[in-house]
Amino acid sequence: MVVLVIGGAGYIGSHAARTLRRRGHEVIIYDNLSTGHEFLASGFELVRGDIADVATLTAALRRVDSVMHFAAHAYVGESVTNPRKYFRNNVEGGLVLLNACIDCGVKRIIFSSTCAVYGVPAKVPIAEDNPRQPVNPYGVSKLFFEYALEAYDRAYGLRYTALRYFNAAGADESGEIGELHEPEAHLIPSAFLAATGARPAMDLFGTDYPTPDGTCVRDYVHVNDLADAHVSALERLAGGADSIAVNLGTGTGYSVKQVLDKIEQVTGRKVPVRIAPRREGDPPALVADASLAEKVLTWKATRTLDDIVTTAWKWMQKQNALSS
Repeated sequence: MVVLVIGGAGYIGSHAARTLRRRGHEVIIYDNLSTGHEFLASGFELVRGDIADVATLTAALRRVDSVMHFAAHAYVGESVTNPRKYFRNNVEGGLVLLNACIDCGVKRIIFSSTCAVYGVPAKVPIAEDNPRQPVNPYGVSKLFFEYALEAYDRAYGLRYTALRYFNAAGADESGEIGELHEPEAHLIPSAFLAATGARPAMDLFGTDYPTPDGTCVRDYVHVNDLADAHVSALERLAGGADSIAVNLGTGTGYSVKQVLDKIEQVTGRKVPVRIAPRREGDPPALVADASLAEKVLTWKATRTLDDIVTTAWKWMQKQNALSS
């Protein structure tokens, strides 16, 4: 297949692009580089364009038969303070993409969705039939796109897989690519920065959640496991399968404090922490029931929290060596 990876110069998209190539598919990366990095697209054809740029997007779509869509803003806290930014890109830009797919005859799309569509779950682990009631604008924007996919599937035959993943983390085992955000807000790289003295003490948002140690519990899934699932989902659609929404996670939750303990173990460094109030829009616990993914995608996360932290630390050390 020839696949347009939208947002392919970003964190998860760049890993998916390499997995696609390893599995024999042709890849074109499409990215406006607003948050992506050109070097993460190294070795691939890169089309620089915005998701809302109809002319550039259409020209790229006419060359492919499938799409992977990663081009979304994805910070919960920022979505609360600046929802306009999220609805403009994730909803308005997303609709531009869907309409362009229809106009160009593209019939397969893999969507990078999120467990944030569930909001505060009715029960944990979270299965796909959990009510979708997001509690922040980021989750709302992703849910809107899921609803649009459902409608476009019924009306136009645009088949999709919405992959609702939990907390993406880690880096490619090669050390070639990894997580790189500016500013960095994700837990593991933020903790590394604090541990190395590259930033002040890390904010620990809330220690009074109804969890065993009072900190948020999340399901951390390695980015390469996620990339494998994206390619499996695309190959499943190419085989004629129906559209579906699937959770991607490990089924195991770790608290923020447990993750920090693992980081200190792997790095041999203390992570300085500053206790801060809860962030608006953060549910206490998000852990996947990933049994459907195992059934329909023949996929199961294989990498552990130790693998996640070890590969992420290797990546950060490489970045520090390059910048010193």
